[in-house]
Amino acid sequence: MQTNFTPEQLEDPGVALSEKILRSCVHCGFCTATCPTYVTLGNELDSPRGRIYLIKDMLENNRAADKKTVTHIDRCLSCLACMTTCPSGVNYMHLVDNARVHIEKTYKRPFFNRLTRNVLAAVLPYPKRFKASLSLARFGRPFAPLLKAIPPLKSFGAMLELAPDQIAAPSAFTQPATHSAETDRRGRVAILGGCAQPVLKPGINEATIKLLTRIGVEVVLPEGEGCCGALVHHMGREEQALDDARRNVDVWTRELEQGGLDAIIITASGCGTTIKDYGHMLRLDPAYAEKAKRISALAKDITEYLSSIEMPEPAIRPNLVVAYHSACSMQHGQKITEAPKTLLKAAGFEVRNPAEGHLCCGSAGTYNIMQPEISAQLKARKVKNIEATKADIIATGNIGCITQISTGTNIPLCHTIELLNWAYGGEKPVDAPEPKPLENTINKRASLVELAAQASM
Repeated sequence: MQTNFTPEQLEDPGVALSEKILRSCVHCGFCTATCPTYVTLGNELDSPRGRIYLIKDMLENNRAADKKTVTHIDRCLSCLACMTTCPSGVNYMHLVDNARVHIEKTYKRPFFNRLTRNVLAAVLPYPKRFKASLSLARFGRPFAPLLKAIPPLKSFGAMLELAPDQIAAPSAFTQPATHSAETDRRGRVAILGGCAQPVLKPGINEATIKLLTRIGVEVVLPEGEGCCGALVHHMGREEQALDDARRNVDVWTRELEQGGLDAIIITASGCGTTIKDYGHMLRLDPAYAEKAKRISALAKDITEYLSSIEMPEPAIRPNLVVAYHSACSMQHGQKITEAPKTLLKAAGFEVRNPAEGHLCCGSAGTYNIMQPEISAQLKARKVKNIEATKADIIATGNIGCITQISTGTNIPLCHTIELLNWAYGGEKPVDAPEPKPLENTINKRASLVELAAQASM
């Protein structure tokens, strides 16, 4: 794509990076076929290619964002399916991040839109505030339909609908501590505690820590670590996101220097995509550039880490059919596609891949709050494809997907690590069905073979 930025404009590092990314786009349109919003809405401006034109026009002319541009950028899920599809290697993630920073600096949003975004940024990254807000949300849930019927307040209605009926009991595994290996130590890792996940499903990190310590890995949850910064980063609140990144880089660097770390384990793939990008986010900060790069290199999704070490034989084989939902931040953001499924198969699960697995479920951080109509369409499409697998249970690696999909289906849904912990000697997840006897499955498969043979005679 030809660009016409001035030398003065290119002195800005963000503009210079955006110009380089824009030049790599060849207008081929392959991205439109896998873009969830284009597939849903059919509007070229709601495709990556269309948004790239809008971003180019805004930045090249050095003008403030307008309502049209903001509308279409806000509809972007940042699912990054376009980056998986793109044959030219366009780094759409960094381009849209830069566009959001520009929007945040130059565009004054309507009052209720600003209020919603401010509430989300002030609550979700802080577990105590988030837990308190969920307690209050239970009283407001009856008013959700009314709020959703009023356009400026529909996001607040969506918030209330997503609030769980019950708040999970607190877990000791969410507190800063060092959890020693139960056998001869074979490794030492830090784990991201997170912000929303320990409130919604503290059992995810608990299962992770129990499994790792059981197989000989020491796990430390350091003092002072907090939100990864993903939520505000995707809102264009650059300085707040960088402050979150610097805090975590400091905490993990201290652990790395004091006790050594083989990896920084992340159990929410949305967070993993952001932490793996710390090196880029802090590249212009001379005090943090090298430290952030080192931390990003250590960041591993839990399934990525488990795939790198030798696992023991499973303690049990649940013998359940699992529909594996690959979160966008996992398959497109981190390019982890086979590791979770391979681990589940080795643990005794039958894994099935839902159709259109590349399409987002509509969660996308706070997207299901800020864009509830589009999110609902994507959720319905995702649930239909998952239910068609006739699975006993759904597995995924991101808390946002768990929250989103569970509101649309009665099939039990667990984090991948909860199922792996169970298979390797841990507790059965509360939501998981009982194991199936292996003999029944063998007999069922034998019967199907016999029927097929008879049908061919």
